[in-house]
Amino acid sequence: MKQLITCLLFTIFSIQGMAQERPQIEIQTNYGTMVLELYNETPQHRDNFLKLIEDKVYDSLIFHRVIEDFMIQAGDTESKNAKPGESVGEHDLPYQIPAEISPTIFHKKGSLGAARTNNPERASSSTQFYIVQGKIQNDSLLTHNQNRINTYLQRHFAINDATIKPLYDSLENAREAKDSILVKTLSDKLESQVKSFESFEKYEIPAAHREVYETIGGTPHLDQSYTVFGQVISGLEVVDAIAAVETNEKDRPETDVIILKMRIVPPPIP
Repeated sequence: MKQLITCLLFTIFSIQGMAQERPQIEIQTNYGTMVLELYNETPQHRDNFLKLIEDKVYDSLIFHRVIEDFMIQAGDTESKNAKPGESVGEHDLPYQIPAEISPTIFHKKGSLGAARTNNPERASSSTQFYIVQGKIQNDSLLTHNQNRINTYLQRHFAINDATIKPLYDSLENAREAKDSILVKTLSDKLESQVKSFESFEKYEIPAAHREVYETIGGTPHLDQSYTVFGQVISGLEVVDAIAAVETNEKDRPETDVIILKMRIVPPPIP
């Protein structure tokens, strides 16, 4: 009986240990291969990404938006068919993923983040993602970016506040109706209320995050507004190579940067 109990406990702890392992995925591109790990702290984004990879949704898509010192973006489901110079970036699958924004996960170089529309819930695109290149930050830049973060947070909490949300909804309805005069009136009123809104906790970039931003770099102004759900663990030089390509006025590479294949890396055999 004692041996049986010991065996069962070993099995339970082994399963728990395996559950904590971060799944790894490989992105093969015509500029090289990257390996990323996905965070278990963002389970809905992790599971969605793994399913899309298993379904081969990303194979043959392009990195359609590339901005050096910022990020590289892919995941437009129609981009594999895009003609040279054609505008890309409007397509994904017909659902969103609820935001999984954590104060401990931030936009250091190599971070994998979920793109999104400007929606009040900060819900993520079903398929579009970005990988951070960013740049080295100094104290002045970090202070500037901290102010940007708090401006975004102020707007987010303001438009979701019960006293302001009806105004925001009215503005969205006016936009859908293409009533430009009403849009201007409501926009001015909303912006006035947003700027005076103070019922939220202001964010301060933690010292540990600042140290990373000052050494390897990143894009701190996106913190607390977008979901980060993974990290490049091999192939940062590929991110740099893609970020350096020539792009047009819409940030699409002049020569396609193609995701040849994505795959889930099998876990090591114990």
